[in-house]
Amino acid sequence: MNITKWLQFIKPNVNFYKDGFFEFPFLANSPQLMIESTIKTPLSRHVLEEQTVYRNNPFTKGEMRYREIDEGLWLTISTIEFKQNTLIKSVYAEGIPSEHYTLTFTIFESDVMLSNTFLDKIPFQNKFWGFKKPGTDVGAYFYKGSKCQFYIYHFSPDWIKKHIPFDKLDNSIPFKRFLDSDKGFISYQDIVPNAEELSHAILHKFKTFNYDVFSETLLKAETLTLVTSFFKNAFTDLRTQDYSTKESIDYQKMAKCERMISLNFSKPFNGIDELAERVNLSTSKLKKDFKMVYGSSILQYHIDKKMQFAMNLLSTTDMQIKEIAQEVGYDSPSKFSAAFKKKFDKLPSDIRPENSWF
Repeated sequence: MNITKWLQFIKPNVNFYKDGFFEFPFLANSPQLMIESTIKTPLSRHVLEEQTVYRNNPFTKGEMRYREIDEGLWLTISTIEFKQNTLIKSVYAEGIPSEHYTLTFTIFESDVMLSNTFLDKIPFQNKFWGFKKPGTDVGAYFYKGSKCQFYIYHFSPDWIKKHIPFDKLDNSIPFKRFLDSDKGFISYQDIVPNAEELSHAILHKFKTFNYDVFSETLLKAETLTLVTSFFKNAFTDLRTQDYSTKESIDYQKMAKCERMISLNFSKPFNGIDELAERVNLSTSKLKKDFKMVYGSSILQYHIDKKMQFAMNLLSTTDMQIKEIAQEVGYDSPSKFSAAFKKKFDKLPSDIRPENSWF
């Protein structure tokens, strides 16, 4: 089906093409409504016994798996490849309560360009966590060719009250200040150790659920372990942010800024002023909004991503360490080594000792 015919199907629910992105809403009042609306999306195929919805349309290709893990706790796992620049945004149906909190772990893969003679680009994963209060509008921008996994945990108020002691948090910690503010969304980067491995283990349980008599027990235990680890680390996060401000955030501009930072690490960082000019924001507004969306300053984000990309190259290629240093913008291997150790508490040679610097 071509895009024109597809738009005729979904015309009542899509804002078509705006600022280079096709806008697609999803109903977010409750996990059940989100699942039901996904099942009814044109060109979706629902396999009830697998609790899976398969989708292949002119904009996206992938699947969404869903399951009630515990009373008041649902988990949906979506794997999506984007065929067009796409904005996915939450909407809320009128007259239906919106009470659920959501926690989303996103694994976002895109290609990063290399200057290497034999490899011109390599896949690189970004990982983000986002916690959303009930009824909060959120939107996420994805560029054509991106591949993503979304693990979305949906918590009812009763489940939160029973398992996560929000009411017992000290008023001075940042997460508590966020809860008490008008802000509806907070994000983090690598806040949970081994989150990808733990999440993939949960996905495996989803896929093999009907073949193991202990699936329900194991799935609940693994889910609670990961969720508990997130909140434990979020409660001890000491970020400094002003949650009292009510200014709106342009998420498309934040996504564009992040993309400019992450697509080519070998080029020198052009500076915040240039980024602000390219996304048409003041420097102060860009700095504040970027930190609110991605949980760190632009400069620290840039350094962290370069080191994560270096770790990826160490683990997946045969490039020499000095070549990897150059790919992430370091002419001096010793300076690269120092930055890498600061991030991971290990030297590059500790990760792959068979590689030399020369």
